[in-house]
Amino acid sequence: MKIGIVCPYSWDVPGGVQFHIRDLAEHLIGLGHQVSVLAPADDETPLPPYVVSAGRAVPVPYNGSVARLNFGFLSAARVRRWLHDGTFDVIHIHEPTSPSLGLLTCWAAQGPIVATFHTSNPRSRAMIAAYPILQPALEKISARIAVSEYARRTLVEHLGGDAVVIPNGVDVGFFDKAEPKVEWQGGTIGFIGRIDEPRKGLPVLMRALPAILAARPETRLLVAGRGDEEEAVASLPEAMRERVEFLGMVSDEDKARLLRSVDVYVAPNTGGESFGIILVEAMSAGAPVLASDLDAFAQVLDLGAAGELFANEDAEALASAAIRLLGDPERRAELSDRGRAHVRRFDWSTVGADILAVYETVTDGAASVATDERTGLRARFGLARD
Repeated sequence: MKIGIVCPYSWDVPGGVQFHIRDLAEHLIGLGHQVSVLAPADDETPLPPYVVSAGRAVPVPYNGSVARLNFGFLSAARVRRWLHDGTFDVIHIHEPTSPSLGLLTCWAAQGPIVATFHTSNPRSRAMIAAYPILQPALEKISARIAVSEYARRTLVEHLGGDAVVIPNGVDVGFFDKAEPKVEWQGGTIGFIGRIDEPRKGLPVLMRALPAILAARPETRLLVAGRGDEEEAVASLPEAMRERVEFLGMVSDEDKARLLRSVDVYVAPNTGGESFGIILVEAMSAGAPVLASDLDAFAQVLDLGAAGELFANEDAEALASAAIRLLGDPERRAELSDRGRAHVRRFDWSTVGADILAVYETVTDGAASVATDERTGLRARFGLARD
């Protein structure tokens, strides 16, 4: 099958959607399908052979964050060229309502279109206001996927229609087989995310850290992600800042090793999450997970059975739960085992098969319609066959 996938966000600034698209493309290629991904990217960005650049993106406030998107006449021309050259059996657009390549592709594409909705935003005035503009494009979509029940709810409430829920996928074996790193072991808490994006929750964790260190002074916090490191620790007493180690941007291999090494992985995100791929990665690596009680996080963690939850933005609750977990190796081992069992449903062997089933459904439907149309034309002109 020839599959075209559209990524709305810039390939050179990694995030959950980009990782999902990358892993989906590589999974499909591994199964023998031909895949091309269209994505915004700076000229100097190294791209995998299956990614086609649609040009440089610009930063735009979107869903409580700043997304790097690509829109305009030049982008539209590149979309049309990509569609013409690709002759795809199916187009898979991610975030078709964002002002980026997905919407441009919806307008330009013909044939079967599958759309995946990642956003969870229960009160999006912008989406409601834009509905008359979006409607003609959305009507061309053959099948809709939502990555979680909360993303599905956002779609239903703002745009109407419905979607099948297929979660983000993870290569569970990649994280499970990673080798721990000795220097990252021993009383460590892990955090992975953009340091300078408040909704990722690092400020909440920093407010909790003094209480954690007072109870367990040997604890270290390992932070992986880009952002202003000095600003991140500015709220901490000077003596405690040495207990925070910034690793910067880490490779996929080091991310897996970090998650295999820490005693507790903390996800203090404050909102705007529709899924929580980092939780799935942490569980795949066997890391005991402590996360804010966002609806999407609670769903991923099996309502608290596969990881512990604390009240969102409550630094005291975070500190109390972290202190208890750091002092209870049996509970950590229990969470690790439960997480590893629960996470199997998110492996690409399952998620990829579900997405392929959607592709096959829409392409079979398109072929059936085309056959019916040809049969009708033959009958109309007296060319019907026995």
